[in-house]
Amino acid sequence: MTPPKPTYAPSVRARRLARWLRDFRRRSGLSQDAVAARLGWSQGKVGHLESGRNKAAPHDVALMLDIYGVVTPEREMVLELAERAEQRGWWTDYIDVLSSPYVALEDEASTIGDWTPQVVPGLLQTPDYARALLTAWNLDSTSDREIERRLQARMARQTIITRTEAPPSLHVILDESVLARQIGGPEVQRDQMHRLVREARRPNVTIQVLPTSAGAHDGLEGGFILLRFAEPTDPDVAYTEGFHGATYLETPHLVSRCNVAFGRLCELALSPQKSASLIRAAAEQ
Repeated sequence: MTPPKPTYAPSVRARRLARWLRDFRRRSGLSQDAVAARLGWSQGKVGHLESGRNKAAPHDVALMLDIYGVVTPEREMVLELAERAEQRGWWTDYIDVLSSPYVALEDEASTIGDWTPQVVPGLLQTPDYARALLTAWNLDSTSDREIERRLQARMARQTIITRTEAPPSLHVILDESVLARQIGGPEVQRDQMHRLVREARRPNVTIQVLPTSAGAHDGLEGGFILLRFAEPTDPDVAYTEGFHGATYLETPHLVSRCNVAFGRLCELALSPQKSASLIRAAAEQ
């Protein structure tokens, strides 16, 4: 059975607001049950607001701040954050086909580290390459129309790299096998390799290739993405996905392991210059 599509993808600001609400409650010494009783809510509502699973209406936030005794300037800061937490993002036009809140986090990341051992990452895929992948991954008999809709969403997602206001720094490490794996046939693969060479010229994009001669390494457990944010209070997030669904790693220990692994992969990979030469050679073949 196909899982229901989500109707809410929390932004980084919404996640930050949820942490503030949780911290204020703990500082007040109140339990979630006590807060729920005072406001006439269910304990579940308080928990969902503190975890970011539900949207936090500014009116509800104000009521919670009253109970916690939060005063200005913290009160004004949090209320302003509640007003801005759900500013419309590009992904809201594609909520019918996007299956994860990941895009809302990616949109606000200042740095994206992507280890991709199997295919070119979505932010750098050509339309034909992406369409071939979406068709191959279609295990639920999705209609051609919906596949095209998902393709449109993926192409819209790529605009974060080229936007004029605070585009993220993207650092991609490709396994060498990705250069030889023909997705969509020789012409599609060749165009995709040329696309990688062009994208690598952008000042905010770094592409490295990890040669097969590197042998055993930290990335053999699978691909992952590291998201870092400009606001110091927003913790790094590591993300993986597969048949098991999407997994978000946010505990400091696990995120630290991913950071260490990514650093080691960078050291093992070819330099960006040598990587570009190898990708051009793959395109010519």
